Amino acid sequence: MDCYTANWNPLGDSAFYRKYELYSMDWDLKEELRDCLVAAAPYGGPIALLRNPWRKEKAASVRPVLEIYSASGMPLASLLWKSGPVVSLGWSAEEELLCVQEDGAVLVYGLHGDFRRHFSMGNEVLQNRVLDARIFHTEFGSGVAILTGAHRFTLSANVGDLKLRRMPEVPGLQSAPSCWTTLCQDRVAHILLAVGPDLYLLDHATCSAVMPPGLAPGVSSFLQMAVSFTYRHLALFTDTGYIWMGTASLKEKLCEFNCNIRAPPKQMVWCSRPRSKERAVVVAWERLLMVVGDAPESIQFVLDEDSYLVPELDGVRIFSRSTHEFLHEVPVASEEIFKIASMAPGALLLEAQKEYEKESQKADEYLREIQELGQLTQAVQQCIEAAGHEHRPDMQKSLLRAASFGKCFLDRFPPDSFVHMCQDLRVLNAVRDYHIGIPLTYSQYKQLTIQVLLDRLVLRRLYPLAIQICEYLRLPEVQGVSRILAHWACYKVQQKDVSDDDVARAINQKLGDTPGVSYSDIAARAYGCGRTELAIKLLEYEPRSGEQVPLLLKMKRSKLALSKAIESGDTDLVFTVLLHLKNELNRGDFFMTLRNQPMALSLYRQFCKHQELETLKDLYNQDDNHQELGSFHIQASYATGERIEGRVAALQTAADAFYKAKNEFAAKATEDQMRLLRLQRRLEDELGGQFLDLSLHDTVTTLILNGHNKRAEQLARDFRIPDKRLWWLKLTALADLEDWEELEKFSKSKKSPIGYLPFVEICMKQHNKYEAKKYASRVGPEQKVKALLLVGDVAQAADVAIEHRNEAELSLVLSHCTGATDGATADKIQRARAQAQKK
Repeated sequence: MDCYTANWNPLGDSAFYRKYELYSMDWDLKEELRDCLVAAAPYGGPIALLRNPWRKEKAASVRPVLEIYSASGMPLASLLWKSGPVVSLGWSAEEELLCVQEDGAVLVYGLHGDFRRHFSMGNEVLQNRVLDARIFHTEFGSGVAILTGAHRFTLSANVGDLKLRRMPEVPGLQSAPSCWTTLCQDRVAHILLAVGPDLYLLDHATCSAVMPPGLAPGVSSFLQMAVSFTYRHLALFTDTGYIWMGTASLKEKLCEFNCNIRAPPKQMVWCSRPRSKERAVVVAWERLLMVVGDAPESIQFVLDEDSYLVPELDGVRIFSRSTHEFLHEVPVASEEIFKIASMAPGALLLEAQKEYEKESQKADEYLREIQELGQLTQAVQQCIEAAGHEHRPDMQKSLLRAASFGKCFLDRFPPDSFVHMCQDLRVLNAVRDYHIGIPLTYSQYKQLTIQVLLDRLVLRRLYPLAIQICEYLRLPEVQGVSRILAHWACYKVQQKDVSDDDVARAINQKLGDTPGVSYSDIAARAYGCGRTELAIKLLEYEPRSGEQVPLLLKMKRSKLALSKAIESGDTDLVFTVLLHLKNELNRGDFFMTLRNQPMALSLYRQFCKHQELETLKDLYNQDDNHQELGSFHIQASYATGERIEGRVAALQTAADAFYKAKNEFAAKATEDQMRLLRLQRRLEDELGGQFLDLSLHDTVTTLILNGHNKRAEQLARDFRIPDKRLWWLKLTALADLEDWEELEKFSKSKKSPIGYLPFVEICMKQHNKYEAKKYASRVGPEQKVKALLLVGDVAQAADVAIEHRNEAELSLVLSHCTGATDGATADKIQRARAQAQKK
């Protein structure tokens, strides 16, 4: 234990800080870090170095080199810088490198040096040039703040959704501020800058002078400022050698420390642990590193070579040409267990487990002591928590063995925390490996989440490791393996040295029918890389036509898209392709394409019937479809308005089309309709009223209702209406008029071709029994019974039925016998039936 705590350094009475090595850096740096622009991403992210930046003492002809390394010094990318002078480098939250140029242009590169995009910080920045820049992170994303040559600030809080804000002018500012930084308060980005002994806070509308409370007197300038990782605290380094620490709102002072060094530091960053009450700042000079906090003394480390500080969520990473180290506050659980002469439950449990391995009876003594105090559960939890904060696998195993040993003596200790810690540590140890180079701590890992870690492995193209982690943690396929395989496939299509067939086959063999993988997305990436044929081959594996067709249309493969849409049976999809083809092809080619696809042609005709009638006519003409063309002209005749000439002309065209189609019935019917239209127009002119668009029967009925019987008869003769139909029409019309006298004359004009039962029925329908009885006597014998029953003469109907000896008629009469009046009639029928049976 004594040896283990040898690198612990106390800061006051309540906290220890330790610095341990993450990696021995093997990168081959040809220049010192001081001669490079340096940017390191948080959460164990990559390091970017821009060698040979634009310095007065450097030869102008030497082009700088941008190099990207992992945190362990493994090279990821190297490219010759061919753009303008760079002022600042920084990493976004998505691990994209932002390079801010002197002209205000920001170039964005990927982790492997691939150019992504660029954007400008505005015309004002372009005109006044960039003096300094900061890349910062907020809850909305990654932002960029610019100080221009006009000593004005411009910022964007989110480079993914660029909205530039020009900050207010600082009164009397004639030169660059001695130091400045960005703050995030109340979801808004601010600029804090120092001008001599004064501090100014800029928001979107105002410039406010602020003063840190409790600042030591005699300050004439602020040389450095640092905001904490969470933007909650602020540190100020003054020209008097004092370091003021307080809240970022500048409303509360935490402490102040006199470091007795007045030279401005190279860097100053916060070093604090989440949920810790201790606050410390790390200050770096050329060969000295100092940790200061709320204590009269500080911790000092000698720097043997140029070093760079990277603030983290729970500490500070420090890298140089030869080493990469991590400085942080010792967590409470580790301090409790490993502190010299500690009697904490976790420390006793760790000793008990070591003695147990030695087969010593002291193991039982330690266990009894813990159990007597009722602290065994606490001891197990301390060991599990401390294991998470250890970087060395041997110490992790030692603590977890102790926790496992203690669990054996607990009846109801939930195993989840132990199992999850084992899983998390296995994942962390895998990504901390030198060849991977992501030195995450347990706190950073929990803040980052497993999904983001997997995304970062995918960015580094470490697909096998990412898949192994997904399988080990048993993540759902859609969130884990499927997503990673899709990223692998998107990377695979960018390998232009492999043939399209080989790439498509390899992707299909690896992905198969993996749920959650969209071949259309992979094909879209292939198309974006200029590999159209590969994209088409990949779309063959896409089972969803709705995903295939839009991409095929985008690739100008419209005919193939039409075939796929037809195969899917989705009419909406077919319509989408047809409308696209219509806009893409000339009219002739479009119609020829439709002729080769009968289903598409049929659907397009349906569309034209509702939207484009002229196009429908052209389709029928092209196909010589005279039958449909005739039907089209008939429909058109009803859409030409009230002018009879236009309607008749359309009907004549329809009749000609029907003759060409050898459909004589339709042609004759159309000609009859033309005659009827002309006649209806003449009737309107001569008689008045509304006749147009009535059917032939309705025209006859209207004439009868208006008293033009001769005209109606003449019309019936002209159009050869059968006598039976004419009699029915006249009978119905006269009954509706209740012209009973004319009806009687009509019935006696000649023998009725429809009989006289309809007269009885029509009269009874009009509730006129008197008139109905007139015609009942004239009804023939076969319908006599029914007529008599309609007028209510049940007794006479019975006599006729008995006379006819018709069983059906007798049953019909019996069904109408109701009440005492018809009782005798019923008896009479029953007697007639009995006599018939005897005979």
